[in-house]
Amino acid sequence: MTDHQAARPTENAMRRALRRARDGVALDVSEAAVLLRARGDDLADLVASAGRVRDAGLEAAGRPGVITYSKSVFVPLTRLCRDKCHYCTFATVPGKLRRAGHGMFMSPDEVLDIARRGAELGCKEALITLGDKPEDRWPEAREWLDAHGYDDTIAYVRAMAIRILEETGLLPHLNPGVLSWTDFQRLKPVAPSMGMMLETTATRLWSEPGGPHYGSPDKEPAVRLRVLEDAGRSSVPFTSGLLLGIGETLEERAESLFALRRVARAYHSVQELIIQNFRAKPDTAMRGMPDAELDDLVATVAVARLIMGPSACLQAPPNLVDSEYERLIAAGIDDWGGVSPLTIDHVNPERPWPRIEELAERSAAAGFELRERLCVYPEFVTRGEPWLDPRLLPHVRALADPETGLANPDAPVRGLPWQEPDEAFAATGRTDLHRTIDTEGRTGDRRDDFDEVYGDWEALREAAVPGMVPQRIDTDVREALAVAADDPTRLTDPQALALLHADGPALDALTRIADDLRRDVSGDDVTYVVTRNINFTNVCYTGCRFCAFAQRRTDADAYTLSLDQVADRAEQAWQVGAVEVCMQGGIHPDLPGTAYFDIARAVKERVPGMHVHAFSPMEVVNGASRTGLSIREWLTAAKEAGLDSIPGTAAEILDDEVRWILTKGKLPTATWIEVITTAHELGLRSSSTMMYGHVDQPRHWLGHFRTLARIQQETGGFTEFVTLPFIHTNAPVYLAGIARPGPTVRDNRAVTAMARLLLHPHIPNIQTSWVKLGAEGAAEMLRSGANDLGGTLMEETISRMAGSSYGSYRSIGDLEAIAEAAGRPARPRTTLYGEVPEERRRTAEASDGHLPELLPVLPAE
Repeated sequence: MTDHQAARPTENAMRRALRRARDGVALDVSEAAVLLRARGDDLADLVASAGRVRDAGLEAAGRPGVITYSKSVFVPLTRLCRDKCHYCTFATVPGKLRRAGHGMFMSPDEVLDIARRGAELGCKEALITLGDKPEDRWPEAREWLDAHGYDDTIAYVRAMAIRILEETGLLPHLNPGVLSWTDFQRLKPVAPSMGMMLETTATRLWSEPGGPHYGSPDKEPAVRLRVLEDAGRSSVPFTSGLLLGIGETLEERAESLFALRRVARAYHSVQELIIQNFRAKPDTAMRGMPDAELDDLVATVAVARLIMGPSACLQAPPNLVDSEYERLIAAGIDDWGGVSPLTIDHVNPERPWPRIEELAERSAAAGFELRERLCVYPEFVTRGEPWLDPRLLPHVRALADPETGLANPDAPVRGLPWQEPDEAFAATGRTDLHRTIDTEGRTGDRRDDFDEVYGDWEALREAAVPGMVPQRIDTDVREALAVAADDPTRLTDPQALALLHADGPALDALTRIADDLRRDVSGDDVTYVVTRNINFTNVCYTGCRFCAFAQRRTDADAYTLSLDQVADRAEQAWQVGAVEVCMQGGIHPDLPGTAYFDIARAVKERVPGMHVHAFSPMEVVNGASRTGLSIREWLTAAKEAGLDSIPGTAAEILDDEVRWILTKGKLPTATWIEVITTAHELGLRSSSTMMYGHVDQPRHWLGHFRTLARIQQETGGFTEFVTLPFIHTNAPVYLAGIARPGPTVRDNRAVTAMARLLLHPHIPNIQTSWVKLGAEGAAEMLRSGANDLGGTLMEETISRMAGSSYGSYRSIGDLEAIAEAAGRPARPRTTLYGEVPEERRRTAEASDGHLPELLPVLPAE
């Protein structure tokens, strides 16, 4: 302990902090740091308060007087790691593994042998632990993966998790270190829970030479906090915690606890926190560092309980204390973590696990009953979707007590098939929603799980405030207008930002400049496409806070179309002159990753000449994650199945500051860019979009435009840019009082005009949305730089569910009237802005204004 840590707070400060703890008043960081120094009678007072909080939480959870553990086996999949933590004996080097007769990774036979023996002993958890990204540092790791057919370590982790599920029945709990958002999508279908210790938020311990994490890229606190947030965004039950006594001050320790609380509040995804005391090990750089003291551990457990609250689950590993179990129980833990009757603790090999019988006896002596849980905590077992993938539910339910969510001690542990749910494409629910949304409307203005599925609204409100603060603009607007008129490619960011804020006469001048440029680049013709939207399901658990389309499978407005219904709608569209179907849907947990191929194939088989414009980048990532394919491999297979181009939706605002307010679990900016650029490289062109007018500001629009222009310069794959004004009426983020009520007319004009200027000359087509703006609004945008009206649609449920009042269909005559209102002629186009074949034009004109017979809810009995 440093002198700084040993310094005693004043008696008054300690007395005040203890009184607040007793009274159940929320602590701040400074008060928590004071309590971390409690010793003697003060520590006893602190522990008593923490114990009462824990007991209240257990009572509320329906398991008073219960302390849990998981009966597990420890699988050290590889001990190679790219990090160099100064206290670690788990990580090693290839030479040592070879000399010991080991491979760079455990073989499948070695992994399954441990798992099978664990199953025979009644274990239910396979704790898979490994070093971070070993292939990035060790060529031997890369060679092993290549030789065994795995793209990376995560692919091998996924493969072994599936085999453990199928061949042994154990539930994998994955500790692969730092994961990306995409990694979580890959691993969520194969593991009920995952984990990674935060350890500390003290950046200096990572950045300064001599620090315990110096030279370890994966131990940067900001990176690890991002992992915890991505776990929450992905609805993954996640374990984290602190490592005490590695050089952090008590103030830094308190800050770390508050950082964990912020994540837990925002996403409700932290299933447990481990409070782990440092133990020095020989042959490490920190071998001379003193072990964390027991009083220090007890005080930290108690303060963690007070900060995290009664509903949190706190664990302290029993093998890292000598025999002081009762003190840890008194301080507020309610879990002992994984305890193995078979394998050692490979991270702390010198500290054997206690016998489970001994743990039960010691817990009973402290007044607690020891009960077995699964690797995923009971609250998440009982919550089910979206926390547990449908492919895992049979495995979890086979081992869980249906009443409590804890482990069923009598359940046989045996392998089950890991497979997609049956009847993925059975037509269910309100499949006439595309029609009745215009006549009957939606059943309610929000989902039944409004208060849970989107995260913590209060935490979100706090996070949204900084991004919504307007920016002071000092740039001369007249000078910026002159540059825009002369050569918009020379606009600087300050000039562009000034124009995005333009109003009054300056805005009128801006739209005239944009309209003149439109005339020079695209001519006077207003283009449109005869298309049909097909939203094949609205069941989705992603948690986009702007989306009123997504429903739970049990909600009154939920539906899923069959493949035949999708093909029928495409055929109907062809019969009335359509050249395109635009198909997108919710991220339905039951749909396999190959479902998208089936949808494209079904349309092409029924209507070979139809252009299939389908699957947002979010759907692409979902498909790739579920199939285990890379994004490139999945898109290649989709193209072979009939996919012709993709919509550039799911972009919203390409700024993660805004994205993580708008959506809980959608793909981050970098992944959206990866999907789009990969599609372009494969010859799949896409649109580009921006949804604006919610929690964003003009500076975010500017960054978005610059990103799109940069991509287009590299790939040339965008066909158009589509403005998507935010529809607020039924949007959850608006109903929660966070977003503003959509963009103003000024915003719409400025965005359309600046899209024309900032994307010039790279993206020549700027599309406005009659669905969101209506006929008059769309005509105004045609006078502000737009040259395209989008499609006839025939059916549209996404904007209508959000509260758009402009209907789901516009005839060719309607679209021509909008163009005429702007003083311009109109003509049809293809998806890729080519000429429409004469046969298609004649068919569309003959059928104009006559929608096809729309499908019933379900086939008639």
